[in-house]
Amino acid sequence: MKTTVTFGEIMGRLCPPQFLRFRQAMPGQLDLTFAGAEANVAVSLAHFGAPARFVTAIPRHAVAEACVAELRSFGVDVSAIHRAKTGRLGLYFVERGANQRPSRVIYDRAHSSVSLTPASAYDWEAIFADAGWFHFTGITPALSAVAAEACLAAARAAKARGLVVSCDLNFRAKLWDWEPGTPARELAGRVMRGLLPFVDVLIANESDTADVLGIHAGDTDVEEGRLDLERYPEVAARLVEAFPGVRHVAITLRESLSASHNNWGAMLYDASAGRAVFGPLDRLGHYRPHEIRQIVDRVGAGDSFAAALIFALQCEDYDTPEKKIAFAAAASCLAHSIEGDFNLNSREEVESLTGGNASGRVVR
Repeated sequence: MKTTVTFGEIMGRLCPPQFLRFRQAMPGQLDLTFAGAEANVAVSLAHFGAPARFVTAIPRHAVAEACVAELRSFGVDVSAIHRAKTGRLGLYFVERGANQRPSRVIYDRAHSSVSLTPASAYDWEAIFADAGWFHFTGITPALSAVAAEACLAAARAAKARGLVVSCDLNFRAKLWDWEPGTPARELAGRVMRGLLPFVDVLIANESDTADVLGIHAGDTDVEEGRLDLERYPEVAARLVEAFPGVRHVAITLRESLSASHNNWGAMLYDASAGRAVFGPLDRLGHYRPHEIRQIVDRVGAGDSFAAALIFALQCEDYDTPEKKIAFAAAASCLAHSIEGDFNLNSREEVESLTGGNASGRVVR
């Protein structure tokens, strides 16, 4: 398996212990970890045993270097990380929800190094020299016009070298604010439509396609946790019609019954066959989502899905679409049990879940 390159921002993540609210935890201690969508994908791939390289820009100070050391400790190639003379390390704050109280995220990412670093600072020819796959998300171009241009340059360079290019739409309304007077959805739609012609594998959730591209999934209502599953293949087909270069569309299917209880699965659409498969499946071959009743931390679960899908699409061991989507759904299911953004589950643990071992019994 050739190297997968991911490009985006990594930040400090600050979170109150357990399920405390900010008001309860502060003044006091917050737990600091490192996180970021594309970095999360690289870490997950490394845990599966796949070569992964993360590209970003960070400031020149000790905290940023601690971040690099953390990625390196997981086996991620950090050789292409750019040390910038300008900008800062972005932060974001997470208040974990429980039961009917939702999780909340506060961003503090303005003027980060990656948002100020131009495309010319990255040597994409060298970065992609041994690579076979490039992954980015809709979060990176949301940071600034400069970051959007860098993302476009990377996608063009990857496509020119024959890499498979994947994109997770990941719409974040709070971030798309760098063009005053333009609504977030309008700005996201315009920028992402310029990027998607370079994409082979498109990943989204039940609301991203509606928010960014105006494509709705029938009677789906994410606020009520209601998914109109029969309409999702139609959504995928419309995406392929709009962007003919897309070969696969993966849509995660989250039913949010509460902050602590979600049902989780996914759909994979093969454009060449015009066929969609859902996962996981029960013994009769019917779609039956994973029931996650005690969520530890859901932030980053979508990134673990993207990483597992990237891995499964390249791994010959998963020789059917059903096996590929089952692996991706199981990996992201297990990510809900891990505190922090990084999914630290191994390939063997994911395959145990896909094989039906969902009891959580002690392994001795």
